[in-house]
Amino acid sequence: MIRLVAWGVGLGTAAVLAVLLTVAVALAVAYPNLPDVSDLADYRPKLPMRVYSSEGALLGEFGEERRNLTPINEIPQVMKDAVLAIEDARFFQHGGVDYKGMVRAALANLGRVKSQGASTITMQVARNVYLSSEKTFTRKIYEILLTFKLEHLLTKDQILEIYMNQIFLGNRAYGFAAASEAYFGKPLKNVSIAEAAMLAGLPKAPSAYNPISNPKRARIRQLHIIDRMEDNGFITAEQAAAAKKEELKIRTGPDTSRVHAEYVAEMARQLIFNQYGSEAYTRGLNVYTTLNAGEQEAAYIALRKGIMDYERRQQYRGPERFVTLPAAAAEAEEMIDDVLANHPDNGDVMAAVVLEASPKRILAARSNGDTVEITGEGLKPAQSGLSEKAAPNIRIRRGAVIRVVRTPKNTWEITQLPEVEGAFVALDPRTGGIRALVGGFDFDKNKFNHVSQAWRQPGSSFKPFIYSAALEKGFTPATLVNDAPLFFDAGVTGGQPWEPKNYDGKFDGPMTLRTALAKSKNMVSIRVLQSVGTKTAQDWVTRFGFEAEKHPAYLTMALGAGSVTPLQMATGYAVFANGGHRINPWLISRVTDHKGRVLSEVTPPVLADQPRAIEPRNAFVMNSLLQEITRSGTAARAQATLKRPDLYGKTGTTNDSVDAWFAGFHPTVVAVTWIGYDTPRNLGSRETGGGLSLPVWISFMEKALKGVPVMEQPVPEGVVNIGGEWFYEEYARNSGVSSLGMEDARAPGGSAPAVAPAAPPPAEERNRILELFRN
Repeated sequence: MIRLVAWGVGLGTAAVLAVLLTVAVALAVAYPNLPDVSDLADYRPKLPMRVYSSEGALLGEFGEERRNLTPINEIPQVMKDAVLAIEDARFFQHGGVDYKGMVRAALANLGRVKSQGASTITMQVARNVYLSSEKTFTRKIYEILLTFKLEHLLTKDQILEIYMNQIFLGNRAYGFAAASEAYFGKPLKNVSIAEAAMLAGLPKAPSAYNPISNPKRARIRQLHIIDRMEDNGFITAEQAAAAKKEELKIRTGPDTSRVHAEYVAEMARQLIFNQYGSEAYTRGLNVYTTLNAGEQEAAYIALRKGIMDYERRQQYRGPERFVTLPAAAAEAEEMIDDVLANHPDNGDVMAAVVLEASPKRILAARSNGDTVEITGEGLKPAQSGLSEKAAPNIRIRRGAVIRVVRTPKNTWEITQLPEVEGAFVALDPRTGGIRALVGGFDFDKNKFNHVSQAWRQPGSSFKPFIYSAALEKGFTPATLVNDAPLFFDAGVTGGQPWEPKNYDGKFDGPMTLRTALAKSKNMVSIRVLQSVGTKTAQDWVTRFGFEAEKHPAYLTMALGAGSVTPLQMATGYAVFANGGHRINPWLISRVTDHKGRVLSEVTPPVLADQPRAIEPRNAFVMNSLLQEITRSGTAARAQATLKRPDLYGKTGTTNDSVDAWFAGFHPTVVAVTWIGYDTPRNLGSRETGGGLSLPVWISFMEKALKGVPVMEQPVPEGVVNIGGEWFYEEYARNSGVSSLGMEDARAPGGSAPAVAPAAPPPAEERNRILELFRN
């Protein structure tokens, strides 16, 4: 018997030794093949690029992994406690492998109670950072070895910091700081016990316990974690009870608090990608722009309002879709949810499904479950769709997907997503820094940036650059020019005759250059360009940043028939605003890494060091003319609304009302608005730059100029005032051009303006004339 026991002990010892020897050999073979973990001492995970305004307001972020790298000492204790309670309560006691936890988990699993895991936080870091998720014996050995290596190299706080920043928590969020923003819309430092418990439940299964997509399962796990926090002494029974009762506010939609600067963020992304390549999305770069957050929001709201005001005047095009709603309320609700998921809200232009419709009332359901009622004035924009005679594709009926907006009176109004587009840009004329930029009605709907990419005809908003050239040829604001018809017969054009018109179709006879620009008289502009010379004018406009080839040397240049972008127009008008210097627009002021170290920084340029485009006196006299436009001309609403004289600008409406512009400035800010269709078409016979684009500009300027004192521009050398009008010194005594086209200002008998003779255009201009003015 004793011999048998001895044999048993001997065999058992031999077996243990064999196992230990096998493990030792395995460890000896595996250990040299372990990855180098020394890099974790300086942990650098993939961090997204973030774009900010000049004040630090977040404008956008780019990168596959949404992560906010947060040092362990900035992670609130309640968050650490919640994670430790559910993932590794003995984290600070064990050496990386929790043997007690392993035994406890094994017993629980053998007893067929709820399965328990035995992976410590250190083991999870080893697995998540270095190993695959396959479940093999070899991988487990590597995991344990890596765990020991990490525990030897790093402190417990370093390991916990890596875990809490590295772990994937669903919704593109990596780490608890990013998850707090993603699910609660708040910084991690402000989370409550209940919120921390909800977040701590995510590592096990981010999709299964996602509070957005699986709120019930997430709630069950949250309650379990609160119990574990209490069991481990992290919170009191009273705190646990209060946490269980707390109602969480889960963020389910887009972040409406963020500044609307999607086009700016995309511009910044492209610029940074060109410099850093794909590393731009992983290095945690912080990109600070010249944008002013308040002005950006004002620009966004102003442009959208301008476009929606225009949309109210358009014919109703009908609902976006029709569905057949079930009679049962529960089934109808489910279908409404499905339909509206494919018709998301567009900012304040919200989608809804019609439940009931009559000529006097519409009842519609929103995606959040609310029911909206539209009556009275709110029905007017879609009255044609409520008529019994409306075509089937136009008629509003049960199951129609429509758009609604809240009115200033807090009632509801039916509307439609606009087809028209727009652009707005504002910059500092002294430095070129972009202060606000909106590239279209909605970035998600149309990512084409109309500010920098849309080449459009500027119409009359281009006339000031022609007038600027004229000042250098002897013209003055007091020069008389005949606003009389111009006619090019078929013999001159080589085809159909061309008879350009003023916008209002009227001819007012002789008038000063000041009056002509204020009233935007086309005939006067053509005569002025004839006198200056088309080639001279073409060369002159390049001083303002325009491209010569985009503005052929034809008389049509006088009417803005060339091509510009809104950003070019802002750059051009900045020359007038700053006294004659050419500035270059710029957007990015500073780039830092995730620790705040400056990688690059731009010093705002000094205006005096910038190249001179025109002389100060030219800018001064032009500003006097542009000020008249905002006082008594086509933009008189500007000074009347803003109640200040230091406003300058020019309206622009192209042939057939295809493009509507307003370009204007204050000495501290220049801004340009454009509205039109992507595929050029008539905006409407009564739609003009003054009616469409000027209100957008005024709305923005109300914000941009709030608290800014009225500024008078100093009188430069070489300019004199005679009889209330400004002249170049050498032209003050009628040595300049005193009149133009006046030799037959009146027809015989003096009853009406005569047809002024026009110099025949060169042969190459004939086709241009026919192309642009055949209508």
